[in-house]
Amino acid sequence: MNQLQSIVILAGAALWLAACSGPAAPQDRLTANDKKIDAVIAQMTLEEKVAMLHSKTNMSSAGVERLGIADMHYADGPFGIREEGVPDGFTPAGWQLDSATYFPTGSALAATWSEDLAYLYGTGMGIEARLRGKDVILGPAINIQRLPVGGRTYEYLSEDPALSAALALRYTQGVQDKGTAVCLKHYAVNNQETNRGSVNAIVDERTLREIYLKPFERAVVEGGAMSVMSAYNKVNGDYCSENEHLLNEVLRGDWGFKGFVVSDWGGTHSTMGAMLHGLNVQMTGSHYLGQPVIDSVRTGALTEELVNEKVRQILRVRYAIEAIPDDVANTKMTSQPECQEIARKVAEKSIVLLKNEGGILPVSRDVKKIAVIGQNAVLKTQSGGGGAGVKALYEITPLQGIRTRAGDAVQVTYAPGYRNFPGRRRGNAQADPLVAAAIDEPSDPALLAEAVALAKEADLVIFFGGTNKSIETEGSDRASLRLPTGQDEVVKALAAVNPRVVTVLISGGPTDLRELEPVSPAIVQGWWNGTEGGTALAEVLFGDIAPSGKLPFTFPMRLEDSPAFALGNFPNKIAGQDLFMMLYRDDLQKMTPEERRAQIAAMPQPESVYSEGQLVGYRWFDTKEIKPLYAFGHGLSYVTFGYGAMKASAGKEAVQVSFELANEGAMDADEVVQLYVRRIDSKVAWPAKELKAFARVNVPAGGRQTVTLSIPYDDLRYWDVDKDAWALEHGRLELLLGAASDDIRQKAEVSF
Repeated sequence: MNQLQSIVILAGAALWLAACSGPAAPQDRLTANDKKIDAVIAQMTLEEKVAMLHSKTNMSSAGVERLGIADMHYADGPFGIREEGVPDGFTPAGWQLDSATYFPTGSALAATWSEDLAYLYGTGMGIEARLRGKDVILGPAINIQRLPVGGRTYEYLSEDPALSAALALRYTQGVQDKGTAVCLKHYAVNNQETNRGSVNAIVDERTLREIYLKPFERAVVEGGAMSVMSAYNKVNGDYCSENEHLLNEVLRGDWGFKGFVVSDWGGTHSTMGAMLHGLNVQMTGSHYLGQPVIDSVRTGALTEELVNEKVRQILRVRYAIEAIPDDVANTKMTSQPECQEIARKVAEKSIVLLKNEGGILPVSRDVKKIAVIGQNAVLKTQSGGGGAGVKALYEITPLQGIRTRAGDAVQVTYAPGYRNFPGRRRGNAQADPLVAAAIDEPSDPALLAEAVALAKEADLVIFFGGTNKSIETEGSDRASLRLPTGQDEVVKALAAVNPRVVTVLISGGPTDLRELEPVSPAIVQGWWNGTEGGTALAEVLFGDIAPSGKLPFTFPMRLEDSPAFALGNFPNKIAGQDLFMMLYRDDLQKMTPEERRAQIAAMPQPESVYSEGQLVGYRWFDTKEIKPLYAFGHGLSYVTFGYGAMKASAGKEAVQVSFELANEGAMDADEVVQLYVRRIDSKVAWPAKELKAFARVNVPAGGRQTVTLSIPYDDLRYWDVDKDAWALEHGRLELLLGAASDDIRQKAEVSF
């Protein structure tokens, strides 16, 4: 028996053991048609099989027409079905019916802390994907937000694995319940955009399992996710598209995954590595998983049975997802009213009230003149950000939302206030007085004077600041958290003439608010909140609904306080070009495939050391006793909530707590209750505290609600690196119940 045969047999044994252990799992849905699939594979030529292992167009991979197997069609996401592109790239095809609903981005969804809304969000995505004839949504994006400056912080969910995992699970179930497959991305440890195509993430196994893989695990094991996208980066020395440990040992072995793995676009690096170590589909191109596979089978370097297994995994998804005929797909507008309503609900529940000194919000009835200052009040956020844009059917901007809600009774004036930095520009940027030439360009005197004049005459100033999708974007990380183009200077000038300043931040990730915070009595995190974002924001500002969002990540006081920066693990001094962006450079397009691969192989090979271990986000700040500006889980309301005495018990399978939550205000409101744990006298190293349960609870004005939270013992396990398995350390737990990681209202202790 040769080495290759041994690998194939061992992989098959691992899959069989996973399938036979325990009760039927959601992944078993994919094996229901295996007999039919095997019969189909027996009729296929080697060439037909291999054609399924690589792209057919930029957004599809091949079926077998003569056998009635439809192509697999992919939809870029994860917060809106991307417009149709030309077959060989991302250039818009110019269709009329491919305008989709723009859902709030990932960090906004996470700010709802709502599993129910995550499920609804998934159903909306699934519905619109079906209308477009798409089989697989490239999403959800569920990597942990390790870096506050991460270019895709807005796309990902949270710095916390428990919150990310819960929402990823429900998003997955929502999409797949509507007949579309998800493609979980980016597996795994894709936590930076800097050198993402070549960086080697060095992370210990316990941290990998407990932090970075947890969202993927729940979506696969409990959600039955049908496909997974391998990340660009390396993990512990091997590219994710050919990482034996991630793809075969963990994903297929430990988690029992039965579907297929597709590479990120341009993220395949070899034929033998990809074939032997878990990849199914190369996107895009066929230079690795095309003719070289055929040649390798014919020379005996690869077996046809290995090819069969990869095709079988693809066909499992193809049989589970009904193909939409060409004459049915794209016959009605992608964006649907029911999906627009879902987007509005998510936006309403995502908005975070960070600060509200003097009860300046909600807007009082005696306000008759509002000055809206800042271009982020009028700039749309549906496009940009790299591969995550949406051609929205419509998008309500904040200014539109405010003017509609204010009606004729309130005069709403507007001034741009500052120049917008659009990133890379074509032509002469200075020809446009509203466009900045550099991100750190100071405020423009003329724009500032106009804004100050409006602020002087207003009863209330609402300043819109933050970033945009050229600053927070796929392919690069931010250099700092500072507000761009002199926004701090603008706010201070406004506050000098009118102290009633409300700041609304339109961004996907945290920003540096040290200069703004002292002069703005109210601060709102408004996110990139989708099609109905302006409507939802106005509802919150005017008090139609109480704000109820909670931060899914920490706002550090200083960037240098966050773990990767404090330990010198980021940024790496080695700089290179982005792999995905290189694929579409004009000069590389003119090269032969061999020349392009040589260019990519010559990219720098930096390392990113995860020496902070489990101390990501609030775990670091709490353990190191570093005070953030705004803590993980923070978010105020227009009412106050009373937390009654907590009853706690340790049962056979879980720790349970219950308490009474009282709404002490005059309006109905939601509260997100959060339960953290602290280990007492543990022999195993732990952070100061960890989130283990949460719930969004609606309580009517003046009402009370009994809340019960449960922590299964499985969620208290740790990865024992010596035994290479999960282990549970029994002992004493301090239960910390509160409204944020730094706002603990009740404590209790249990032994389990």
